[in-house]
Amino acid sequence: MYLAVYGYPAAINVDPVEKKPLFHFLPGELILSLGTVGCNFFCAFCQNWDISQWRQIEVTEDGKVTGVRGVYVPPEGIVALAKRYNSRLIAYTYNEPTVWVEYAYDIAKLAVQEGMRNVFVSSGFETHHLWNLMGDYLHAINVDLKSFSDKFYKEICGTRLKPVLENIEFLGTKMKDKIWMEITTLIIDGYNDSEEELREIARFIASINKDIPWHITAAHPDYKMTDIKHTPHKTLLRAYEIGKEEGLNYVYVGNVSDPKHSSTYCPNCGELLIWRDWYRVLELWKERGKCHRCGTQIPGIWQ
Repeated sequence: MYLAVYGYPAAINVDPVEKKPLFHFLPGELILSLGTVGCNFFCAFCQNWDISQWRQIEVTEDGKVTGVRGVYVPPEGIVALAKRYNSRLIAYTYNEPTVWVEYAYDIAKLAVQEGMRNVFVSSGFETHHLWNLMGDYLHAINVDLKSFSDKFYKEICGTRLKPVLENIEFLGTKMKDKIWMEITTLIIDGYNDSEEELREIARFIASINKDIPWHITAAHPDYKMTDIKHTPHKTLLRAYEIGKEEGLNYVYVGNVSDPKHSSTYCPNCGELLIWRDWYRVLELWKERGKCHRCGTQIPGIWQ
């Protein structure tokens, strides 16, 4: 068997870590982000569809791979790039890292040897074997919880909901001391934006841990869903309110400019701790990980 995309990133960028999005993981730092082609989902709204849905790879009888996008960069080359751009973080993102986990694993091991940390941006459709494999080398993850409807997952994403819920629960319980997790839901107008469904999502996250950050992000027309509307701001604000009503301590609005609802507040006294606008961060607290007014510990990875 061949991992046809091994060593062939189709996209490499240096981003703020907030863009993953991760808001409780080394805020304000740069993260080297890479992805290959291919995915285990077929989301009709995918915003990285030009690489995730690439299906032109072939392997000839003599073992030559054709149709792969990108320039060959071995694992040590990725780590060297992170050093060059003064990033101690590497994100495996843009397409599902599970489909190229052998490449990601080799990079992650080298990165840890260099004192770096690794991040997955994932659909949450993995086996426990993968988490056990990556556990010593993976430090944070953002999991997409795209809907709370199995019908949505089957018809829009070509997959199932249950394994995603099981993985979130596993990461939030069995792996919580190894891998910091945040969750993102892309709100699509008319598809997964009902109050009932948003409340089910928030309630599910809260049942695992009320300190798991929930990112509610705006969608735009793309790929096979060019007829959808940009997510109304009022929908995002209602989702924010629902998350708070269901007991979540950290709810964030994303993909829009809304400093008030993308900033971090102390859940105990309400003090503003981190002020954000889009992905730009101004930290206001004096001691990372602790409210400077009441002393409440703020969960996350801060240094």
